[in-house]
Amino acid sequence: MLSYRHAFHAGNHADVLKHVLLVELIRHLRQKDKAFWVIDSHAGAGQYSLNSGYATRLAEYVDGIGRLWPRRDLPPAVENYVQRVRLANPDGQLRLYPGSPRFALAMLRGQDRLRLFELHSTEARLLREEFAACGRQVHIEAADGYAGLRALLPPPPRRGLILIDPSYEETADYNRVIAALGDGLERFATGIYALWYPLLGKRQAIALPQKLKQLPQLATGRWLNVTLRVREVAADGFGMAGSGMFVANPPWQLAQTLRETMPYLAGSLAQDATAGFTLEEGGL
Repeated sequence: MLSYRHAFHAGNHADVLKHVLLVELIRHLRQKDKAFWVIDSHAGAGQYSLNSGYATRLAEYVDGIGRLWPRRDLPPAVENYVQRVRLANPDGQLRLYPGSPRFALAMLRGQDRLRLFELHSTEARLLREEFAACGRQVHIEAADGYAGLRALLPPPPRRGLILIDPSYEETADYNRVIAALGDGLERFATGIYALWYPLLGKRQAIALPQKLKQLPQLATGRWLNVTLRVREVAADGFGMAGSGMFVANPPWQLAQTLRETMPYLAGSLAQDATAGFTLEEGGL
């Protein structure tokens, strides 16, 4: 079943968390001259209109990027992220929200590459249209991202960031992301892996972070797990209360950056009194 369209949720609190980390991780990779690849397993459409189409139906961006857009007191990591959104809206009006591929491409250098997978036929078509002029630096496949990771890892430069962020519309995704991370670490042990997941009341969602921490491939590696909760988890298991990012092989400075950043995000994006964040580190 492939009915999920990210445009309904573009720019919401989950995108804020995911893209703050994405920008920081790419900033880290840029510190060395050697080339790197960014691989996105579930790329979506690439960029989204916030004042027309699907995004207007739920308008989730209002409580996400919309709350940060007018602020002038942003901590550095949030400022880095918001500045990237501003570049997509040069007239100062918040009309477009860049998806993960757009954030990544804007930060790549000439020697770096972007590899995108999207299985949804309509999203894949929009993605191709969005990046039609990008040449060899961007390669798009209308294909299953999990299988795509197996084919690409390790990337030729042996440096890379792998973003795994399915919709979890299908229950099987909970097991598939665990398998994808484990297999990825087997093939490319030194890569940085950023895995997004929702905070829901469902059993599979609650169990996922612990299963990721227990992967045998992480027994000799490092990991970081950060969550942002904006409201109370619904008793029926439906409705996303927040989201998390599990990062394998995180840069050493990422945890400190998040300690300085997450209180601000939790306070700025809170929708009820239960809002907050967690931050855990593990491994060597």
